[in-house]
Amino acid sequence: MNLKPKLIDLYIIKKFITTFFVALLLIIVIVVIFDISEKIDNFVKYEAPLKAIIFDYYLNFIPYFMNMFSALFVFITVIFFTSKMAANSEIIAILSCGISFHRMMVPYIFSATVIALFSLCLNLFIIPNSNKGMVEFENKYVDPGKSYGNTRNVHYQIAPGEFVYVESFSSWNNTAFRFTLEKIENNQLVSKLSAETAVWDSTFNGWTLKKYFIRDYTGALEDQIRSGARLDTVINLKVSDFYFKKKTLESLSYKELNELIETQKLRGDANVKDALIEKNKRFSMSFSAFILTIMGVALSSKKRRGGIGWNLGIGIGLSFSYILFQRFSEMFVYTGLMSPALALWTPNIIYTIIAGFLYKIAPK
Repeated sequence: MNLKPKLIDLYIIKKFITTFFVALLLIIVIVVIFDISEKIDNFVKYEAPLKAIIFDYYLNFIPYFMNMFSALFVFITVIFFTSKMAANSEIIAILSCGISFHRMMVPYIFSATVIALFSLCLNLFIIPNSNKGMVEFENKYVDPGKSYGNTRNVHYQIAPGEFVYVESFSSWNNTAFRFTLEKIENNQLVSKLSAETAVWDSTFNGWTLKKYFIRDYTGALEDQIRSGARLDTVINLKVSDFYFKKKTLESLSYKELNELIETQKLRGDANVKDALIEKNKRFSMSFSAFILTIMGVALSSKKRRGGIGWNLGIGIGLSFSYILFQRFSEMFVYTGLMSPALALWTPNIIYTIIAGFLYKIAPK
């Protein structure tokens, strides 16, 4: 197969990339307009500066939604311009010139690769940073304090052999109630620190324990007991650990996300499922560009009576089912049926098989 670029390759690549980004920009403009109409009352109520609205919120808002809609618009783009090429007998002319259907797919795959890399760069480098700015803006000007509620019955392993228990945590004053720290060695409890409250102190990035009680289990006839009104301590537990939200994950770089996963695994934190889902989602979403491109070409390369409406209808239906399946697959993780990696990649595996079948039966 001759892979040397031809004029037809440049023509298809130009059509694909241009149509994709124009369609994406149009939908982003529409989404921004609807978002402004929804949040304008909050902007006025909390006196958000115009500069902050534009640069801190909407400039950070755009990459997030570009990536969210990219999979859908890859498919719609391919269906749209390939159906038009088929309706204008351009595909018949291409195949009649001795270019095989497989060779015609090369510029499509190249364009899908460009979009997949674009999506991957957004997921790994741009969106985490933009989400930080967007979350800070929302917490200050959209709905301050709404996402912060009391956290109850927190159990963490903060280090090998060190376990923390907090009955409840108040985000209003960064205070943990009924705080307990236990140290275990060789399956034996060696120390237990209890306090009525533990207040986060940002001046030394530690906790101030009030009305504390320490018991050291020495193995002798009598244990060593200490108590007091106040004790400052630094442990591997930060106040941010109590503010866990989905948006927090989306604001982490890939390195930070991996570090969080290791910490949560050490602690036995059930929220590690969310972190693993976020990690696998960043890659699986980018891979979808290849699947949807192949499906789109296979469905729309045949000239149909009635124009491109039938192709668009089938294409939108398949793309929505694929995206819906991607979202639904997360439930397999929470129910314990699948690991996060398997669950997030299962839609890609299934729709790769569907794409292969459609490609096989496509008219060539």
